Amino acid sequence: MKPSAFPIPAVATVLCLIWIMPIQCCNKALCASDVSKCLIQELCQCRPTDGNCSCCKECMLCLGTLWDECCDCVGMCNPRNYSDTPPTSKSTVEELHEPIPSLFRALTEGESLNQLNWNIVSFPVIEELSHHENLVSFFDSVNQQQPQNVSLPQSGVYVSHSSEKEHMCTVVYFDDCMSIHQCKVSCESMGASKYRWFHNACCECVGPECIDYGSKTVKCMNCMF
Repeated sequence: MKPSAFPIPAVATVLCLIWIMPIQCCNKALCASDVSKCLIQELCQCRPTDGNCSCCKECMLCLGTLWDECCDCVGMCNPRNYSDTPPTSKSTVEELHEPIPSLFRALTEGESLNQLNWNIVSFPVIEELSHHENLVSFFDSVNQQQPQNVSLPQSGVYVSHSSEKEHMCTVVYFDDCMSIHQCKVSCESMGASKYRWFHNACCECVGPECIDYGSKTVKCMNCMF
C-alpha cells in the first residue's frame, strides 16, 4: 500500500498506540494488533462524532470481543481517561466448566518451571476471602443463623472458621499480556477452576482450593501496567 493511501487518522492512531503514553491513549497492550489489522483493512475510517457512522458495523465486527476496550483506539467512541480508572483496578472473572484439579496441582506443586513463563503464587484462603466484595454483609447475615460455619455463594462450598487458616489458594500468573480468550484457553489447558483477566491484559488462573476468584493484585511480570 502506498503511503499516500494510508489515511491520516489511521497513521495518527498507530502513532498513538506506539509512542504516546497509555494514560493518554487506548490500551495498546490489548488493542494494538487488532486495531492495526482493522485500520489496514480501512474498516474504521468513519467518525460517529461527526455524524458519519457508515462503517460502524464493519468496524465493530472487525474488533469483535475487543470492541468495548478498543473502540476509542479507532475514534469510534469517546476516549477513556485511564488515570481515573487504571486497567489494573478492573478485571473479568469466569468459572471454567470442566476443571481438572489433579492436573492443576501437578503443574503448580514443587519448584516453578521458569521456562514456562509462569508466576505461581499461594496465599491463605482467609486472605482471599478478605477481598470479597460482599464479605461484610454476607458474614453478618450468616452469623445470625449459623455462628460456627460460613457458606459462600460460589459452588456451594462450606468453610469452617477453624479450618480457614489451613487452606491455601494457589493461582498462576502468565508473565506476558494476553487476550481474554487466550487467558481462558490457557487456564483451561492447565486444569484451573476459574480465571481472572485484568483489563490491562494480565491473566490469572485460579486453582481448585480457592473459594473466590483468587487475588485481585496484578502480578504478571511483563504485563503490569
